[in-house]
Amino acid sequence: MGPIRVQGRRVYDPPADDDGMRVLVDRLWPRGVRKEALALAAWDKDVAPSSDLRHALHHGGLPYEEFVRRYRAELDAPAGRKAVDALRGQADGAVLTLLTATRPIERSAVPVLAQVLTQGTQGHP
Repeated sequence: MGPIRVQGRRVYDPPADDDGMRVLVDRLWPRGVRKEALALAAWDKDVAPSSDLRHALHHGGLPYEEFVRRYRAELDAPAGRKAVDALRGQADGAVLTLLTATRPIERSAVPVLAQVLTQGTQGHP
């Protein structure tokens, strides 16, 4: 498996020439966005945070640092590792653009997932 370059973008931004493989990594479909407008390679709900964790972050006041810790634990569980490995394999040696509707993107699941995808092993900062 070759190294991949991972970047994040919001679903509301237009596709860019350097996006490579575009994958929606939200559990819910973004409001007001037509499927054709995203130019998706995939919608990967399996690497998205659980519904409970997403809700705790966006509606329950969960501190972002605690969200990161819990989300990394989800990604390090067997199902999470399998989903991350599958996504990493699909993007073998390519640019991978993770799409989210979350704003700001810096406090979303995207930076956490990007780090997990680009490091050799999961569960390490």
